Amino acid sequence: MATVTTSPATPQPCKHATHAAVLRLCSTPLPRWRSYGALQVITTKATAARSRVRAAATGGRVEARDAGVSAEEGDVVRRLQNGPDVRGVALEGEKGRAVDLTPLAVETIAESFGEWLRDQELLGAPDDGKELRVSVGRDPRLSGPRLSAALFAGLARAGCSVFDMGLATTPACFMSTVLPRFSYEASIMMTASHLPYTRNGLKFFTKRGGLTSTDVEQICDRAARKYNARKLGLGGLGITPVVMRVDLMSAYAAHLRDIIKRRVAHPSHPDLPLSGFKIVVNAGNGCGGFFTWDVLERLGADTTGSLHLDPDGSFPNHMPNPEDATAMALTRRAVLEQGADLGVVFDTDVDRSGVVDASGNAVNGDRLIALMSAVVLDEHPGTTVVTDARASEGLTRFIESRGGRHCLYRVGYRNVIDKGVQLNDEGVETHLMMETTGHGALKENYFLDDGLCAYMVVKIIIEMVRMKLAGLEGGVGSLIMDLEEPVESELLRMNIMGEPKYAKQRGVQAVETFKEYIQEEKLSGWMLDDCGDCSVGEGCLVDTNDQPIDIDAYMYRAKLYDGDKRPLGMVHIRQSVHNPNIALNMQSYVSGGCKSMARDLLDRFFLASGVNEFIDISEVEKFVK
Repeated sequence: MATVTTSPATPQPCKHATHAAVLRLCSTPLPRWRSYGALQVITTKATAARSRVRAAATGGRVEARDAGVSAEEGDVVRRLQNGPDVRGVALEGEKGRAVDLTPLAVETIAESFGEWLRDQELLGAPDDGKELRVSVGRDPRLSGPRLSAALFAGLARAGCSVFDMGLATTPACFMSTVLPRFSYEASIMMTASHLPYTRNGLKFFTKRGGLTSTDVEQICDRAARKYNARKLGLGGLGITPVVMRVDLMSAYAAHLRDIIKRRVAHPSHPDLPLSGFKIVVNAGNGCGGFFTWDVLERLGADTTGSLHLDPDGSFPNHMPNPEDATAMALTRRAVLEQGADLGVVFDTDVDRSGVVDASGNAVNGDRLIALMSAVVLDEHPGTTVVTDARASEGLTRFIESRGGRHCLYRVGYRNVIDKGVQLNDEGVETHLMMETTGHGALKENYFLDDGLCAYMVVKIIIEMVRMKLAGLEGGVGSLIMDLEEPVESELLRMNIMGEPKYAKQRGVQAVETFKEYIQEEKLSGWMLDDCGDCSVGEGCLVDTNDQPIDIDAYMYRAKLYDGDKRPLGMVHIRQSVHNPNIALNMQSYVSGGCKSMARDLLDRFFLASGVNEFIDISEVEKFVK
């Protein structure tokens, strides 16, 4: 059971409190996340120190510039930006990757986020003295406790009151800004999603939703200047953060249970609407175990056979990733062995998942989008569905056959969600936005990136129960029986060689060269795909809208045609936001087509253009042999 002090007058140092950060909260590891602990009472008021904190921070920025600190130091922080998130290496152990997400980096980013929040005038005019409350959650990664201490310290420097949710999920962090009794002004989730245990990162939310790439760029730029100053010993006024521990996850679980009970409205047992259903959950030792204990079981579901529910930041069984082959294979086997109605695979922070139907079929990628499209189009006929441009033509036909419109857009969950928000603002009804990775959002759920997790899985479960009550056979898998899929699909990754600091510009160079080769007709048979009439052109990258969304990574989608103008397949090439590599997604409409497309690109583009001088094409060479 977690222990905390109950009076601010008698602080206890926490063993994880580092570099001048002393927490008035000391938590011992919980043996199982089922025992979250009751609401802990610690009064938090950081406002008293606000004026001197902001003055010190401002002074630090000026002094750092005047001292002429090398821009190289600050670039360490800037390179941590990962689109709308922050991600980096937090523990040693990765070959060729040094630790860059350090406590100092986290502290300066958290402080800059706090200052950015006040600049946004979320509480009214800046410096009006009102309390700015920020909640913090984390996944079970081993670096979490140490980096959390730095996060608390940075927020306190910015004059924020800090509320520690402990182990939490990304959707729950956003909901902490909405749910009654909490309703914080902002939230931060510490996670690196499906990446290795050595990584960690930060996701940011306000009541308006997740931050954009531009927002995070501004925060990291401000943090880089602070980082330089601290390296010189400037602006380093110590702040003792006062942290309040809160049990948000119990309230969030109750919120999900209420949705299921209300929308199922079971005629005979309304409080146990899942009685008689078997649902297997694979949490991958991430944060998804709560969904089994505090949602499904409490609604009457049988969860026998569920896998890896206890949080373990070393991820000993497999990566918590619905795209991980081991995770999906284990879940499929458990569903078949238990005779379950449904299986769910969560990623680490529960903002993404895959589903397994009662027949043991994996429902992820295009299948998952098709399933959610079928549910949403039944509720909102004619709505537009936004996906990333890796989606197949078969998915487009599936959506259109049900009366919907399909808008293909850039890869990146925030890109897809922001495009949906933009379309709605322009009067184009858009209820579903999803990436093929499983990230997604619904208009009815605050446009929150909830992946096919939590809220969206709740919608699938509701549909499953309704179908059974209506006497329909086949379960949710029957809703996508007519989805046409590519004959072949392949994903190849090519590492960008050289120093990491040049990776982004080299990635842009490689992807832009691909576009130029097609436009200059050096790749006969290939054409950039305009993807229809959804204000997106040139391979789904160029947004022709009056207010286009900022580009965070370069990518293009192109099709290959034979001599008779018949399409043979499609490729999507992009620079990765997460790692220094180029991703090449291929879909073929004919047998052997992926290998043929890869061989053509190898000979006529990768080697002919010279991009192989800084892109490692060995994976492509290996594939075509």
